[in-house]
Amino acid sequence: MRIHEYQAKRILAGHGLRVPRGEVADSPDRVGEIARKMGSPVVLKAQVHAGGRGRGGGIRSAETPERAEELGRAMIGMNLVTTQTGPGGKLVRRLLVEEAVPPARELYLGVAVDRGREAAVVLASTEGGMAVEEVAVGRPEAIFKEYFRPGPGLRSFQARSLAFRLGLTGDIHKQAVRFIDGLTEVFESQDASLVEVNPLVVTPDGNVLALDAKMTFDDNALFRHPDIRELRDPEEESPLEVEAERFNLQYIKLEGRIGCLVNGAGLAMATMDLIRHAGGTPANFLDIGGGASEEGVANAFRILVSDPGVRAALINIFGGIVRCDLVANGIVRAARELRTRVPVVIRFEGTNVEEGKRVLRESGLAFHPAAGLKEAADMAVALSRPPGGESS
Repeated sequence: MRIHEYQAKRILAGHGLRVPRGEVADSPDRVGEIARKMGSPVVLKAQVHAGGRGRGGGIRSAETPERAEELGRAMIGMNLVTTQTGPGGKLVRRLLVEEAVPPARELYLGVAVDRGREAAVVLASTEGGMAVEEVAVGRPEAIFKEYFRPGPGLRSFQARSLAFRLGLTGDIHKQAVRFIDGLTEVFESQDASLVEVNPLVVTPDGNVLALDAKMTFDDNALFRHPDIRELRDPEEESPLEVEAERFNLQYIKLEGRIGCLVNGAGLAMATMDLIRHAGGTPANFLDIGGGASEEGVANAFRILVSDPGVRAALINIFGGIVRCDLVANGIVRAARELRTRVPVVIRFEGTNVEEGKRVLRESGLAFHPAAGLKEAADMAVALSRPPGGESS
């Protein structure tokens, strides 16, 4: 789960970390009101779940309240397109109106999960303000790392080492160490998967503060954090993903043409790989899990074919706890209700496979049965292609 910048900064401030003064506005009048109250130049920042806002026109400066209100009128309601939104962009519904902070230095600081090391890692760099992915590719030596495990946490000497490698000395070094410690505390205490400050700035008067902030959280731990769960903004998420969550389905929307419905994450990944190998592109990751009911399968199928980008569906079930006949009944039920014209390729193996195939045959619906996974992938790719033969 992701949250907005203004929400992330409130969490940082709640842990004693310095952030610029700022308030959120959802109307141009409110933008002007906040700017007048601050009595100084302000920065207007579009609150969307995407990076690269500055390059897309989502971050603007205003010297006067009148100019802030004028910019607010242009920005609220705009469709912001960045490198992370995709060509469709995101609608800007609110702005963070923040005091303008002139940086003397811009640094990068983040805490993330390193699955390869099975540990958390603090990332720091002198290349603040840039996309850390670009720095990692072009100048990997500019990214400093310190690993730690939950429980013992980051050691004091590790935080001091990172601050020294950032070239910080004196009181600014002490502030940076406190900031690093505070960021790891936020990461651990809130069950975050990423806490990122880019840039972390050193101001001309010698203060260290977060000029930007990004946080994502482990969905599986949100039951421990009802306050964090309340920060979710469904308008920033795929409507299909929000719908799937209502039914405890693991669904991630992608940009391809072939919808996938599978039981088990490993089988789902293998199915997506074979679709790519056959020349197609998966439209989603959808795992119904091991304990799906007929109702759950029907809902999963409905969500699958509701994606307007889906040109064919591939249902790949290896029956274990989930029986093939239960899945077949759910699919038949949903297909009859929806009267979908999306071609559906189905491959069944495992528990009650013959009964599942019988249900499909006797349904009178035009499913496309496949004997094996490779055949299913090839068939789905072929069916997803338009008559002109355009790539799927």
